Order: sequence, then structure tokens, then C-alpha cells
Amino acid sequence: LPDGVNISKEARSAISRAASVFVLYATSCANNFAMKGKRKTLNASDVLSAMEEMEFQRFVAPLKESLEVYRREQKGKKEARKDKDKKADSEEQDKSREEENDDDDERMEEEEQNDEEEVDN
Repeated sequence: LPDGVNISKEARSAISRAASVFVLYATSCANNFAMKGKRKTLNASDVLSAMEEMEFQRFVAPLKESLEVYRREQKGKKEARKDKDKKADSEEQDKSREEENDDDDERMEEEEQNDEEEVDN
């Protein structure tokens, strides 16, 4: 809204109710498309088809753009998570190797000490 615009509580309530009715109607229309496809889960194409059926074609292009942005963000997050998991796994493996090497070094030192004690005896 532009600066300096005030909205009464009644107007806010009316807008909120109108938005709720719109969402319920859009969901109902999208559900019809899912049922036609013999599915129980709504997907993005159902919602886009519902917008066209409800004669809100002007929303389809912005919704598609927003959907693409969302998918790219999710893909980026998923890849970042995979990279983070791979890095964590790699660090754990390195740590395990270091611990194994430390254990091996300790065993070798103990064996050397035992050998030295045996030679002294």
C-alpha cells in the first residue's frame, strides 16, 4: 500500500475473509483437477489450471515464475545440504583415520618399549 494509507479494522476483516474465500475456491478447483487425474494430492499444475479455470489467467505467469524461483532455491538448499553432509562425512573419516593412526603409533611405541625392555633383560 502507498504511504499514508490507513485501513479500518472492518476493511481488514473484509479483505481477510475475501482472501480466505478465494483460497478455498482455488483449492476446490485445483482439487477437481487432481481428482480428474485420479490423485489425492494437489500439485502446482493443478493450482495453475485452477487459476485459468477461474479466469485468473493474469496470475498464471507470475505464479509460474515464483514456482521456478522456489524450485531453484530448494534445489540449491538440497545441493548445499549434500555438500555439507559430504564434507562432514569426509571430516569424520579423516578423524577416524587420525585416531587409527594415533592408536597404531601408540601400539608401535609400546612394542618398541617392550622390545627395549626385553633387550635390557
